[in-house]
Amino acid sequence: MERRLTAILIADVVGYSRLMGLDEEGTLRRLSVNRRDIIDPKISEHHGRLVKTTGDGLLVEFASPVEAVRCAVEIQRLMIDRNLGLPPDQRIEFRMGVNLGDIIIEGNDIYGDGVNVAARLESLAGPGGLCISGMVRDLVHGKLAYSFENAGEQTVKNIARPVQVYSINQAAISALETSEPQNRLSVRKTGARWAVAAAAIVISLVGVGLWQFLGNRHTSGESAPRYSIAVLPFANLSNDSQQDYFADGITDGLTTDLSRIPDAFVIARNSAFTYKGKAIDAKQVGAELGVRYLLEGSVQRSDDQVRVDAQLIDAETGGQLWADRLDYSLGNLFELQSEVTGRIARALDLELVDVESRRGLEERPDDPDAVDLALRGLSIFNKPRSRENNVEARQLFNQSLLKEKDNLNGLLGLAVVNVNDMFNNWCDKPDEQLQQARELLNRALSIDPKSAQAYFIKSSVLTLEKKPEEAVDAAEMAISLNPSLAPAYAWIGNLQIRLGHAEQTVMHVEKALRLSPRDPALANWLSFIGRAQFYLGRDNEAIDTLHRAAAASGTVSGTYLHLAAAYALTSRSAEAHDALAEFEKLEPNTTISMIKDETKSQSDNATFLKQRERLYDGLRKAGMSE
Repeated sequence: MERRLTAILIADVVGYSRLMGLDEEGTLRRLSVNRRDIIDPKISEHHGRLVKTTGDGLLVEFASPVEAVRCAVEIQRLMIDRNLGLPPDQRIEFRMGVNLGDIIIEGNDIYGDGVNVAARLESLAGPGGLCISGMVRDLVHGKLAYSFENAGEQTVKNIARPVQVYSINQAAISALETSEPQNRLSVRKTGARWAVAAAAIVISLVGVGLWQFLGNRHTSGESAPRYSIAVLPFANLSNDSQQDYFADGITDGLTTDLSRIPDAFVIARNSAFTYKGKAIDAKQVGAELGVRYLLEGSVQRSDDQVRVDAQLIDAETGGQLWADRLDYSLGNLFELQSEVTGRIARALDLELVDVESRRGLEERPDDPDAVDLALRGLSIFNKPRSRENNVEARQLFNQSLLKEKDNLNGLLGLAVVNVNDMFNNWCDKPDEQLQQARELLNRALSIDPKSAQAYFIKSSVLTLEKKPEEAVDAAEMAISLNPSLAPAYAWIGNLQIRLGHAEQTVMHVEKALRLSPRDPALANWLSFIGRAQFYLGRDNEAIDTLHRAAAASGTVSGTYLHLAAAYALTSRSAEAHDALAEFEKLEPNTTISMIKDETKSQSDNATFLKQRERLYDGLRKAGMSE
């Protein structure tokens, strides 16, 4: 089952049955003319795909929500002009809705909650108007000069939570300038010229030898692109040749997962599989494919055990940059394959940031570009959390954006250090930093509406806004875009505590730990589990887990806070006093009243508020002042 995130436009003719009853042939003729002259050209102009028509309506998908909204408004504006002077019983008017959501693809059709929400939005629009979801509005705000009004939250059939709706009516659209469709004949002629040129290039390449051209395209000293990698077919070391499918599945999964890394250039499967079963020279393969890195490995299955070895090779030097060995008990092969590929992809994402950061520093020490600076910032941020690291990363992200104001990693990096400051109480002006994080995210999502990292950071922003349910939605969106994004699973686990479902925390965090067992955020993730155990009254388990979290990093203040309370509630006063002292080193002068204020900013959930009483009680016994 194939899924993807897409912008969905649904349109429906107002009063279609009445129009057909009055003049069936005339209505169909006017619809056909409007499609030919307005609708189809506008969909093409804005790079949409007409999925299907339903007589009185149509379903269109777009890669960009900005293009979807622009297309919808421009069609509605042209329809106003088209209807001028016509009697009411001859006017074709549309209601339209636009949503951004996860869809399921079946042949040429699409369906799923994303489509259902778009249909509900369309039904809420007035004649000649448009309704969009809150998520779409966030992405187009500041980029399109349309005045959308807040229409509040609306319920959608089979969707658990209400949908925030924004609308623009026919009167507001009529005040906009008309944007005529591009001349379709001109477009066809342009396309024909490019087709002739492309054909000439292909003929020339065949004449000189296509493979020779591809194999030598980097021999002039031009460096391969950053983040360029080929996943070579994993070798099947089992005695059973029928296990090739499993090794090939690992290769395919890694090719897909690595392509989700921002800015990654991953060689297509068909090219990589030409090397299957062959002894390779890393430098030669790197030159032939034009990549900096090669990922190779092997799979060995014996009885009910599977071992996967993987290594990352520098294609320019032939040196090994990273290696790992994963041992698993054989269970559901599909789930196992998914977990293996996700874990390797997450590890490589972190490793490539460090490798590219060092490389940029070596090659351009005195004149780093925007990408160099953003990668250095990410490398610093991926270290154990500390205020000093956050300050250094912020400086690098700011420098990156000075060089290139729309550098995606720079925007996301600066957003996440703002969020990190607020979660750790490292800022003097939290409201200003929260607003800056929102603005940075909006800019990032306008550049890449399918950025999993952006949605993950948005989840943190929504958490700070005391919207834990929406925060879960954003984190789940991040996972749908990149199933290897381990921190998103862990964050959902943390949010379950605030939603009163601490018993679900372990399940989500353990998924993150399986994907990234040596993650830089390991101390935080273990702390989430320990806190959940504490709130569930499992104090001894919590103490063990929180000790592991403290051993991973001594800079997570919440770990010591809950450890102090857990010790106190189990009558271990000396240990409680020591843990509280460690907490106060990180957050001096904290009182129980301040902890209560923090609780109010996190969630209104009754179960969560009741569980927090255990924390206050434990902290009193540990010696924290009121």
